[in-house]
Amino acid sequence: MNAKAIVVTSGKGGVGKTTTTANVGAALARLGEKVCVIDTDVGLRNLDVVMGLEGRVVYDLIDVFEGRCKLRQAIIRDKRVDTLHLLAASQTRDKSALSEDRMRDAVQALLEEGFDRVLIDSPAGIESGFQTAASAAQGALVVVNPEVSSVRDADRIIGLLEAREITEVRLIVNRLRPEMVKRGDMLEVNDVLEILGVKLIGIVPEDERILVSTNIGNPASLEESPKLAAGAAFRDIAQRIRGEEVPYPSFDQPTGFLAALRRFFGGS
Repeated sequence: MNAKAIVVTSGKGGVGKTTTTANVGAALARLGEKVCVIDTDVGLRNLDVVMGLEGRVVYDLIDVFEGRCKLRQAIIRDKRVDTLHLLAASQTRDKSALSEDRMRDAVQALLEEGFDRVLIDSPAGIESGFQTAASAAQGALVVVNPEVSSVRDADRIIGLLEAREITEVRLIVNRLRPEMVKRGDMLEVNDVLEILGVKLIGIVPEDERILVSTNIGNPASLEESPKLAAGAAFRDIAQRIRGEEVPYPSFDQPTGFLAALRRFFGGS
């Protein structure tokens, strides 16, 4: 992806946006990029916890917007990777404190200060939080689970991104369970791509160890253990963002009910 400022979004809550932001950001930093991840989920911040940096937050995004601190005072450097940084959301304010203009100014300032990539963790939904997060983005990672409700919400979000002329949109299929795909009990990746009509950039398998890594604040993409399949998938995504050719895992074709789901979405 050529985009330097990338919003991570989905429309539906609980699909793994924050985990994706933390892991992809960490993986990009490990590859040598100077990265800042921004939490725009005002009032419900979690990105700092997922990254294990909650104890170091002094100033937040709204403090920057309202002039209580300089941008560089609010940026926290990660304790494991020197080139990884966090700008946390406020826990005490609501989304009315967000500003598209100030968001654009903050992201532009980060890029001018030498950050190679800014990942913006969007809150769920399509209202002011999403609009603010998307306002500063040049590209988007749309996170979708292979289930009907998630795909339908992602379709809506993709339309809104296109309306904002964010054309570099890539899809991450998260929490894929190959055994369910093989039985025909879960949407297969190609069906999700056919429904949504955007390019794939990553397939992340369901991995219970992601929950463990999230709870202890240590992104799985920083661990080289071969047991962490999801961590490896996030590292692959980071490489593809940088333009590298990385093969995708392949799964057997399903035998279930997908033709009916295509008709549900208006396909053939």
